[in-house]
Amino acid sequence: MLESKMSKYEKDAIKQIHEWKNPKLSIFDRAMELINYPFEKALELTSEIPGADNLKEVVYKSVQGVLEILNDFAQKSVRTEAIFKEFREGNLDVYEHKDIYNIDLQKVDHIVGYLGAKYKSLALAEGSATGLAGIVGIPIDISSLLTLNLRAIGEYATYYGFDINTQHERFFAMNILGYASSSKDSTKYVVLSQLEKIAVDVARNKSWSTLQQSIIVRVIKNISESIGIRLTKAKLAQVIPVLGALVGGGFNAYYTNKVCEAAYYLYRERFLATKYEKPEVIEINTNWENNFDIEYLSGDERKELK
Repeated sequence: MLESKMSKYEKDAIKQIHEWKNPKLSIFDRAMELINYPFEKALELTSEIPGADNLKEVVYKSVQGVLEILNDFAQKSVRTEAIFKEFREGNLDVYEHKDIYNIDLQKVDHIVGYLGAKYKSLALAEGSATGLAGIVGIPIDISSLLTLNLRAIGEYATYYGFDINTQHERFFAMNILGYASSSKDSTKYVVLSQLEKIAVDVARNKSWSTLQQSIIVRVIKNISESIGIRLTKAKLAQVIPVLGALVGGGFNAYYTNKVCEAAYYLYRERFLATKYEKPEVIEINTNWENNFDIEYLSGDERKELK
């Protein structure tokens, strides 16, 4: 019944989203792994940098302390009315978020256009500028990168009909950052499960007070720590000879690409679930159960996520 209401484009989109969640490595993917290898390898070498441990501790704590503040700042900067105007300029009657659900996904995707490319370019420019300051510029660089990416997520949310000014949407945005910051597949599965649970709960119109009682809210500190660790190591890698030059010049764009890709697929999935009032459109990925990182949750907490 549901599929009969969907356009072919929307049906194909669901398949593409589910394939993104359950990737099978192709020749292209393996080639991309080789391209990304210097970024990953550089992270392993940061422990050899003098004074690195002290700086890591400072940045970990600063990220945990200001992430929600950066999120609030970033989302307030999203120009919702300007986005609605873009739709109207494309002859689509959009004056509030719910109007977007009257539009076929193909037309929404067309309006979104090259949003990811825009933010990757901005991230590259920002990283190049702050990178000139060396190791002392790392905290500023990380804060700027996080703010930029949170704003990118906020724009994706708005284009696909979600009000980023609500608490649950800002929490969802932070989880996308956590997903992009996860270096292990096991951790990615855990965060993806959190994202899917939030999405389903919101699609079922559960209140924020209900969401707050869920285990997904209690792991926000773990997300902040994951982001702090990942980005601090990446930025410290900038001072490593040879590898550092490559990482310093491209990590911000590399990280932003991961954030925008996740936002693109996850908000499109939620758009279809909301448009057709069918939470079951959102695929619940259970791979995390067999690839679980014990550092994230206890056994009892894992049961709550099932």
